[in-house]
Amino acid sequence: MPTLLLLFGWRLFFYANEGNEPIHVHCRKGDMECKYWIDEDYFDIQEAYSYGLSPRDKKQIRKIIFEHFDYIVEQWNQFQESR
Repeated sequence: MPTLLLLFGWRLFFYANEGNEPIHVHCRKGDMECKYWIDEDYFDIQEAYSYGLSPRDKKQIRKIIFEHFDYIVEQWNQFQESR
């Protein structure tokens, strides 16, 4: 479960046991948790699920993901290659 980023209390990470799912990132802050699918081709993300996030929290985590989009994709690719 490698941690990619720690920002503003958010922890962005991958799980190692998710089979062949497309690029995505898990995010956790306190009791809040969410998962976003990442579309590398269209520079876009889509919420897979969220738990306990307010609209403001969603806006913040989406901004973090977009600001670090290329880094997340790069880390995903390296993580998949190392498995």
